[in-house]
Amino acid sequence: MTRKLKCDVEGVVAHGDRVYTVTLRPIDPAPAFRPGQFLHLALDAYDPSGFWPESRVFSIASSPLRRQTLEICYAVKGRYTTRMESELRPDRAVWVKMPYGDFVVDVADDVVLLAGGTGISAFTAALDTSPATARRSMIVGYGARTAQLLIHRPLVERWRSLSPSFDAVYFAEYSGGPDDTGSIGVVTGRVSVDAMWDRIPRPMQSAYYISGPPPMLRTLTDHLLEKGVAGTAIHVDAWE
Repeated sequence: MTRKLKCDVEGVVAHGDRVYTVTLRPIDPAPAFRPGQFLHLALDAYDPSGFWPESRVFSIASSPLRRQTLEICYAVKGRYTTRMESELRPDRAVWVKMPYGDFVVDVADDVVLLAGGTGISAFTAALDTSPATARRSMIVGYGARTAQLLIHRPLVERWRSLSPSFDAVYFAEYSGGPDDTGSIGVVTGRVSVDAMWDRIPRPMQSAYYISGPPPMLRTLTDHLLEKGVAGTAIHVDAWE
């Protein structure tokens, strides 16, 4: 069941290039949700006797096991996110309604997670809660504009250290300079099916989950279909 919750902004982390992580503390614990679901964020006050104010949807990046706080990630791309950048400060009140969506990773299958930019937030809750002893394979393809914007790489690496059935390939559209140690192990370019294909143990038996900007969703879906992957095995999170 969805609920409307008043929240205080607990913290804002600026990652650079106008990419942010926001931590919210609901007045009451958030309702139960599943990894991959999303919330509506409203900056203006909500009056229960009136209409829900203007809002935008964001994947819930935090674990459903810790519902005292909620995290979202966003990049400034338009009028609303520009307003968020300007207004979201600690102790500022906002409203959310949640949970929504059925973009939920089924870890009972071999899975391939393909994420671009803040689209990784659709998978972080799953990565934070999935059992490290899972017998099925999980492969992550995670890309951003620069290696520094692979903000959830530590979480992915922690998971890789815990599970022998887990692997990851990182991508950055723009490579760093000679002193950029963060770019080590990062493929220059966008998330690519071809660059990952040989790393996938059972590519034709895997389920594919894609989250990111619309051009990425279309391109990767087309490439997977060209490889012979069944359309029913491709799951897309159309978050824009």
